[in-house]
Amino acid sequence: MVKVADIMAGDMKNARENSIQESGSIFPEFHKIIQRSDKETYLKQRSRVIWLTGLSGSGKTTLGSYLEKELFSMGYLTQMLDGDNIRSGINANLSFSDEDRRENIRRIAEVSKLFLHCGIIVISCFISPTREIRAMARKIIGPEDFLEIYVNAPLEICEQRDVKGLYKLARNGKISDFTGIDSPFEAPANCNLEIRTDQLTVKESSRQLLDFVLPWIRNGR
Repeated sequence: MVKVADIMAGDMKNARENSIQESGSIFPEFHKIIQRSDKETYLKQRSRVIWLTGLSGSGKTTLGSYLEKELFSMGYLTQMLDGDNIRSGINANLSFSDEDRRENIRRIAEVSKLFLHCGIIVISCFISPTREIRAMARKIIGPEDFLEIYVNAPLEICEQRDVKGLYKLARNGKISDFTGIDSPFEAPANCNLEIRTDQLTVKESSRQLLDFVLPWIRNGR
């Protein structure tokens, strides 16, 4: 039997494994549901997870929103996932500790995978600061479906933008574990696309992203 203490301590992995081992009641029946390929054919698109990573203020959500609107206008079905929205809902119980950052991305990757198998194009906009965390997301989603987009702007540019005022708060010591200030960001080593938002206009950056994505999602169009 699963111990309540395991769950209360946050040891969800052990709880899950114990539950499966002890109850023997988990029997995935994916073969009984309508397959992803059928849904993609119906929607006339190929589902992918477009994973935008970068510092706060680099332009991830701005580009993700533009991409979603453009694809929607072309008849594509999309779902955008954004850090603030996710943390106000499904991940509201998580902090910004290293452990909780990892759990944050694990849950997001699993949610992205569910949408992926519905034939939907997923636009995930998350700092996802370390290579290990992004590698975990790629493994969960599947490397063939995971498109890593590095939205790159230097820290000083992101601080100048500081749309949410978070950098100022971090510099003043009012918030801790803030990526780029007292928590590291590891730039991707082998991303699918890098967009230098400090060197391009929003329109140019958005067009670069759209032009890259379209060949990956076309299905009989």
